[in-house]
Order: sequence, then structure tokens, then C-alpha cells
Amino acid sequence: MRLRTIYLMSILIACAFTVSGQKIPSQKPKLVVGITVSGMRYDYLSVYWEKFGDGGFRKMASTGANCKNARYNYLITEPSVGYASISTGAKPNAHGIVSDFWYERLSNQIIYSLDDAEQTTIEGSYGTGQYSPVLLYSRTLADELRVISRFKSRSIGVSMDPQAAVLMSGHTATGAYWMDPATASWITNSYYADSLPGWVKDFNEKKYQDIYLERTWEPLLPIAEYSESMLDNNPYETGFNGQITFPYELSRISSRDRSETDYSVLMSTPWGNTFTKDLAIAAIVNEELGQRGVSDMIHIGFNTTKYLADKYSTWSVEMQDTYLRLDQDIAHLLEFLDDQLGLENVLVYVTAENALADDPRYLAESRIPAGFFNYRSSISLLKSYLNAIYGQGDWVKFYYAQQIYLNHQLIEDSRLSLEEVQDRVARFMIQMGGVSNALQAYVLQRNNFTDGVYERIQNSYHQKRSGDVIIYLTPGWVEHSSVGRNGFTEFKFGPHVPLIFYGWKINRVTIPYEVSPTDIAATIAYFLEISMPENASGKVIPDLVK
Repeated sequence: MRLRTIYLMSILIACAFTVSGQKIPSQKPKLVVGITVSGMRYDYLSVYWEKFGDGGFRKMASTGANCKNARYNYLITEPSVGYASISTGAKPNAHGIVSDFWYERLSNQIIYSLDDAEQTTIEGSYGTGQYSPVLLYSRTLADELRVISRFKSRSIGVSMDPQAAVLMSGHTATGAYWMDPATASWITNSYYADSLPGWVKDFNEKKYQDIYLERTWEPLLPIAEYSESMLDNNPYETGFNGQITFPYELSRISSRDRSETDYSVLMSTPWGNTFTKDLAIAAIVNEELGQRGVSDMIHIGFNTTKYLADKYSTWSVEMQDTYLRLDQDIAHLLEFLDDQLGLENVLVYVTAENALADDPRYLAESRIPAGFFNYRSSISLLKSYLNAIYGQGDWVKFYYAQQIYLNHQLIEDSRLSLEEVQDRVARFMIQMGGVSNALQAYVLQRNNFTDGVYERIQNSYHQKRSGDVIIYLTPGWVEHSSVGRNGFTEFKFGPHVPLIFYGWKINRVTIPYEVSPTDIAATIAYFLEISMPENASGKVIPDLVK
């Protein structure tokens, strides 16, 4: 009888942990893992599908919830804007991050979205750590979780680029870590800590970056199997110091001289993503995320594709190879999460802060309407026009990411109507090649657009930070400068991105209707049974909560 009782109890215990062979998920996710892949287009999933392995993107998309029509519903899809929108569930007109850079009239300065001069770098090069989310007006989902848990929950951000680490982890983040390009070491700043945590120091001391930069980057598959990409040698690439074909001997490419290494090269190789994934795993282990009786969050930003895009085209072999290797990194991450916490206790989502646009030259070769909007020459013509109308003066203070900032002080001193000047600028810019629409700030302030291009422009407009005139480029056109970079990234992004939810209680479902990445915060807040961030406008995705 005793043996029979013990046997029955063991069966009951086993049944308590499994239902139909499946592990029972926790009431709420113990850990939320947010993954963003810089510039990832939605169609990379379908085009590379057959080349992906069984444990990464394909596993998540085929067994989780795959939102096939996830689009940003605002105009200016720069990286900072995307991260802020995902983390807050709000649009730029509410969270205030209107672009990576904007003009501040009061101080007459160009502001970077992460600027915070009060912060000091911790164990990094000078100028690599004066960042914080102080310019982000909205609270993030991570902030809401931290507050409701009386700050017992933890929020960590990890990415090579500080934008993802800082803006995704929130105002109250437990920690945010990004890479110092000069040394490829992981750093933080005084906003988050007084010193670098011991586990990060230990990770840095292993010098994985030196190991990675001793490698030769060769294609993962035989080069003939990259049929989804353009030829390895195509006219749209600049490459590493002019080299645009495999193999890439990274030790030679990263060597400035015999005594100095250019560690920034790592950021443009697939092992930059691997480096990021390994630090994220170290963070989960050492911070005991998901293991302390409360829900925690970690955001992992894979940025290699962002830096690779500066050197190679959207459909290059190098880009495809990087995604195939990232697929392996994600498979390893999912395997680790399953071993560490059980995927039934972990909610994972994958998306992108924007999507890379096609190269207009490539489109034009197939007679698809496309082109480059040369903002330098266009703004130069605009200045000449305003000088002819109103007299010599510095009428245009700044142009960036389809926004024209006028000199309000000069306009006021000249006793001109700001609205009249905005009208003239809009009428002039609409004549430029590649410009379809130009909308004045006063029009955006007085109207409520609910559809189409004007709604997207209005969603991007913030009265305090946006320009006086916002232009909309014809589809297929991107911004370009004929005289090279001016210190700001050229604007080459689109709105359609992947969005996949996986793990925890997520059922297998394909969602065809349009959703927005701003819906992520609202949906996860529902799962965590906490309030959405105050400025959030995203909606709970219905098919995820059935």
C-alpha cells in the first residue's frame, strides 16, 4: 500500500507540471525578452526562410504568433524613434523622440536623442557615455513594471549601440550596457551605476573581441547557394576599405598598424551580434533575471545589421550571411532560456526599430520609380529663394530627416508672419524632385488627420521638437547628400517590420491584419496585469489574448 501510494503521488506531481506533454506556464511571464534587429525588413523572414535553421527565426514564426503586417504608423522611422515607440507604446507626438537629432531653438543647439551632459562614462573612452533617457517624455513598459513591483523587478538593456540599451530599458533601468567602439569593451555610465558590475568586468576581461577579430569571415554556405541575394560583387557596395567580396580577413582589416586595432570593425561583422548575445546571457545569469519571484525584463539589441548597411546593400550576400548567423545566435539564446527558466515561463518578442529601404539605383534599373532626394542642394536652393524674397538672412537653421527648421527669431524681428513663411517654404519644397507632400507645422497643430500620409506626418510631429515644415518623399526615394556624410546618418528606412511573439502562453497563430510595434507595450502590459505607460496609444493585439 505504501509503495502504491508513493507511486500515485509521483504521478500526480508529474501531472502538476505537464498537461498533454506540455509544461504548465507560470501565471505571468517570469522574464520578458525583447529582441530588436536593426533595420530588419519583414520580407527577410520569407526570403531567407528556407536557409534559416530549425531553432531560430523559423521556429519562432511557425510555432509562435507571427504578425505579418506590423507597420510603424508615423513618418520618421529613425532608430531612436523606433526604440522609444516600442518601449513606451506611444507615438513620437507623445514620447518626444522625433528623430535621432533635432534642433532646439532655445539653446540654438543640435540635440542628440540620448544627450545628457551630466553623465560620465564608466570604464569607457571619453564621450562614449554621456547618455540617458532624460529626453524621453513618456514612461516605458519597464518603468511601469518596476514601479508596480516596488522596484523589485529588474530591467536590463544590452546592445552595441547605446540607443537600444538606453531607450528600451527605461528611466528606472537596473542597468544598460553598450559597446565602446575604441576597445570593444562593454561599458555603462553614472546614470545607472557608480561602477561597472563585477560580472561585466569579468566578461570584458575574457577579451572575446580579440578572438573574433582574428577570424576570417567566409560565407556560411557555398556562395552559389545565396540565390536570394545579389551577386557577391555588385555596384551598390563600398565594403571594408573597398573590399566587397568574401573572404574577409578581419585581423588585417582591423589592423591600423602593428600596435593598434580598430575594434569598431567588430560592429560590422556577424560576431558583433554573437558578442551581444553572450553578454545578454551573462546578464540573465548574473542578475538572476526571472528567478526571484517577480517578472523581469531584458532588451537585446542586435545592431550589426545597422552598421553593415552602411557598407553593403540591402540584398547583399554579406547581409544574408549575417542573418543566417544571427539565426544561429537566436537559436542558442532560445535554447539557453529553455534550459535556464523553461520557455513556458519566458515571453520573447522579436521586431525591428525600422526596416532598411531598397537602394533606389537597384530599383531604377528595373524601371521602378525611385531616386535620391539631395537635401543639401535642395536646402541650398531654398535658402537662396528666401533670401530673394525676404532679404539676406539665416532663414533656415537646420534640416534633418525630412524636417526644415526655420529661424523664428529672425522671422519675428523682421515682422513677418511665421505661417506665411512656412507656406512659402512648403510651396517651394513641393517643386523638388522626389517630394510628394510638404506640410506646415501650423496645419498640423490645427487639424486632426485620421488617415493616409497626413496622419503619419502628424503622428511624427511634436510641437516643441519638430521642424516648421515636414516633407514626405515619393515612395522609392530616399534622402542623400552629394558631398558625403555630415555627421548624421542618412535617412534610408521604411515602416514594415517583423513582429513575432513566442514562448509563455503564446499560441501558434498568423495575424494578417495591421498592427503597430506600439502595440507591444500594451499587449505585454496586459499579460503582466499592469497599467500601460501613460502616453501609450498602442492596443492589445486581440489574437494574442484569446
